[in-house]
Amino acid sequence: MRYVAKGFARCAIVALSLTAGMGSAQELAPGAAGAYLAARQASEHNDYRAAARLYTEAMTYEPSNTALTENAMSAYMALGDFQKAERLGKRMIAAGSTSQIAHMALIVSEAQRGAYDEMSAAFEAGTRVGPLVDGLLRGWAAIGAGRFEDGMAAFDAIAERQGLKPFAAHHKALAYGFAGDFESAADIFSGATYGALPDNRRGLLANVMVLSQLGRNDDARAEIGRVMGPELDATFSSIDARLAAGEALPFSEIMSAADGMAEVFYTVSSALDGEAADSYALLYSRVAEALNPRHIEALLLSGSFLERLGRPELATLAYDRVPREAPEYITAEIARADALRAAERPDAAAEAMQQLAKAYPDVPAVHAKLGDTLRRLERFGEAVKAYDAALALHGDPHPDHWFSYFARGISNEREGDWPAAESDFRMALELRPNQPQVMNYLGYSLVEKNMKLDEALEMIEAAATARPDSGHILDSLGWVLYRLGRYDEAVGPMETAVELMATDPVINDHLGDVYWAVGRYTEAHFQWLRALSFDPEAEEAERIRRKIDVGLDIVLEEEGLEPLAVATDG
Repeated sequence: MRYVAKGFARCAIVALSLTAGMGSAQELAPGAAGAYLAARQASEHNDYRAAARLYTEAMTYEPSNTALTENAMSAYMALGDFQKAERLGKRMIAAGSTSQIAHMALIVSEAQRGAYDEMSAAFEAGTRVGPLVDGLLRGWAAIGAGRFEDGMAAFDAIAERQGLKPFAAHHKALAYGFAGDFESAADIFSGATYGALPDNRRGLLANVMVLSQLGRNDDARAEIGRVMGPELDATFSSIDARLAAGEALPFSEIMSAADGMAEVFYTVSSALDGEAADSYALLYSRVAEALNPRHIEALLLSGSFLERLGRPELATLAYDRVPREAPEYITAEIARADALRAAERPDAAAEAMQQLAKAYPDVPAVHAKLGDTLRRLERFGEAVKAYDAALALHGDPHPDHWFSYFARGISNEREGDWPAAESDFRMALELRPNQPQVMNYLGYSLVEKNMKLDEALEMIEAAATARPDSGHILDSLGWVLYRLGRYDEAVGPMETAVELMATDPVINDHLGDVYWAVGRYTEAHFQWLRALSFDPEAEEAERIRRKIDVGLDIVLEEEGLEPLAVATDG
């Protein structure tokens, strides 16, 4: 959880102006045009390394072109290379540019140098990033320069703006915690000073540390339970154990003014998540990382943006920076395994999860994720063992465990152990009644085995009602109707399934069979040909070719199956 106020998110987006007024390639010098066009292509694919190199190359021909400079600087910031970004930012500001990105790069440099008076003077000279961000940064800059009261006054000024009080109050509480005034911080977090603050993960972490410093560990544990619920992640599980043991947690959320500034940029990046382009939000999380290298949530957020931007190799580097001793290390390693798989390194992903399971043998989520990784690699026997470990650690079945039973059922089914698979599917449905994925998978499996077709139809119809836009589920519905001999009824859902998943070879093949069953032979041939064009499995492709050659009836007879006119419930 985090502050994601829609009004604030829109405010942050308005403050962003990340697209420079770039001229066309024809307006550039001949040597720059080629590099610029290649850089634009790299940018469109979020290839930040190539974009940074190519924009920099174009700048050698046009060093005064601020658009080229800003684009190069943005690419370096996306890579987390603030040394190069700072040099370009200084060049732009010296040339009179008001680029927000350039100011962001310089703010990192100023904070790292402790040049808070210089930073304050720059804020006084004009807008740097945006009104809200500047207001919060102005407060932290004053605190960094030793002017604590001026800093608090800056936060108060932000609090007076409509809708922004929670953000100002949050940072004011952090500042009190940094100064060691835990009573004042606790008053803000409790809602006594500015009213209730929205529940969010970062605020909870800071509040728990404040309460612990006041000797109120029981209150801190109660807050964790209230906000996080009974199922704690690794971070809060570790914190709760330390509180239960009577440890006084240090206030480590904000240890410098730069850490406070990092929190500003992290807040903006979190607010932009889902509200603006990931490439925009990434720049803010990268600034947060640079200002506070210990800000693990910023690292995780950057990694998630990079994954969504199709740069899993950069995401793994972000996750790699989470220290092993951090409670979030498990979360980071799980994310790193996902990124490795996205980078088409599945064996490395499996190895990462196997090593994590060895290092943390008592954490059920690790074994469950290992099972997911192995299942996707079609190493189903190993996946079953991983799910066994996860479920054993969970103890008594709980509704939250339904997916592990479902996933183990899939793995057992693919291993050929149908009794174990059916047992797992039914347990998943007991824990999460009417779950569409489970009903569809179990129902379809029964159809494929020609077993309990009436029950299968009932489950699949319920799944289709819950997910009427799922091509897979509508395919299952059409297929069970076909298996029951209700061929005319099967046509509609099967045609809709093909509309939803036009390039799926199995669904196109199924529609061909349904067309054949209702006497639409020409259309059946067409669908089988379509299915072949979408690269089905080799065995299925051979069967489809045979159907095209001799028809479905002959193929069923050759396979020793019942003819179309006879449909029985096994």
